[in-house]
Amino acid sequence: MILGGGLTGLSAAYHLRGPRFMLVEREGEVGGHARSRREDGHTFDVTGHWLHLRDDRSRALLAALFDEGGESGGGDQRSALPKSWVEVERKTKIHSHGATLEYPFQANLHGLPLEVVQECLLGLVEAREAAARGERWATAPSNFEEYARARFGRGIARHFFVPYNTKLWGMHPNRLAPQWVQRFVPEPDPAQIIAGAIGLRQTGLGYNARFIYPRAGGIDALPRALGRALEARASAGEGELRTSCAVEAIDPVGRRVKLEGEPDWIRYQSLISTIPLPELIARMESVPAAVREAAAALRWVRWRYLDLATATPVPADWHWTYVPETRVPFFRVGVYSNAVAAMAPPGAGSLYVELSDRQAAPDMAGIARALVDIGALAAVEDIRFSRTRDIEYAYVVFDEDHGPATATIFDWLARVGVRSCGRYGAWIYNSMEDSMLSGLAAAQWAVGEDEDAAATEAVARREAGRS
Repeated sequence: MILGGGLTGLSAAYHLRGPRFMLVEREGEVGGHARSRREDGHTFDVTGHWLHLRDDRSRALLAALFDEGGESGGGDQRSALPKSWVEVERKTKIHSHGATLEYPFQANLHGLPLEVVQECLLGLVEAREAAARGERWATAPSNFEEYARARFGRGIARHFFVPYNTKLWGMHPNRLAPQWVQRFVPEPDPAQIIAGAIGLRQTGLGYNARFIYPRAGGIDALPRALGRALEARASAGEGELRTSCAVEAIDPVGRRVKLEGEPDWIRYQSLISTIPLPELIARMESVPAAVREAAAALRWVRWRYLDLATATPVPADWHWTYVPETRVPFFRVGVYSNAVAAMAPPGAGSLYVELSDRQAAPDMAGIARALVDIGALAAVEDIRFSRTRDIEYAYVVFDEDHGPATATIFDWLARVGVRSCGRYGAWIYNSMEDSMLSGLAAAQWAVGEDEDAAATEAVARREAGRS
């Protein structure tokens, strides 16, 4: 029994060989957050979903799903790409203090006001001196703000990491643990930071310097291909794929699941859950009080963003940009159609705008003016339409309760034979590839290949920044 038809659940069912599977998905289609919407020739994902592949098994999966021949793919992909996919070199910017900077901020200070550059470089020197003296905050940072100060100095932390992450998380970064960021935050050395401050561009830094994407537009090509493969296996009697089917209750002791609208319980041999961890615990019977208390301590970030269509091309050439300044009502803007032209009609644009305020109705006039200021629009009149979107589960919050709470929950789930995995099942921060590898590990676990499952899961968690 597999709960949830996002990339992790789909991958688990796809890789499962031997036992018959039943995969249930609450929504009317599979994909989870890796879905796409289409309107009047414009295509929108659930904000940026650019695929990065590092593992040979992931590349083999893509080749098997899109087996129509390929062409050479360079960069991190290191293998032939299916013809229906394209590889793109990242173009990313940062808008700060009225300047447009190269990404990442910490390695490309040139263009900022000189007093800001001076503050940033002085802070870098101070952080290095503090580390040499063995000061605790510089050698063993206890929160995300201290991590940024220790690695890059107080100036870079003050002008980018603190304001940007406060907008993104809706809380000050001194409330976030530092461990999860190590994979996702580029850490240039002092020579690179100094070089970027005097105008020597520092490019190619970070895990996502190149990405791949469906040539025809829409990341949903990936979950749809997985879904088609599962439907073919279901037709052959190997399993069942149910959509518009929610889980009502789970009895882990009796190894059975109750689905909404179904009169009877369904017995299972193994249970793989990819639904958000708090929802899994809420649906389970006979849960110890300590586990319920741990689940109540879990925190997450809700998301509000815009799908934005323009009637004219976007004047900027970047794929996405970061906006740390608190006066601007959004923190990140992406242009799908700059990465893949098929995401918008000819001569038009498709964008996503991630908003700082998750409660109030968007101030479209103010948002449009700010988009013009950063070069995402030539004029406010260029907006063809916008749609406000909300995501209940966007980012897991890595606060002081995260580690103890998840340890308590996963220890109990292991004892009752439940595998909770994927971004929201494992309650981590990861990529699409990590999610698919987590599904592969779950399939190995379900058939008793514990050593293979442990190795696969270790890769996925290590890549996701979790020990």
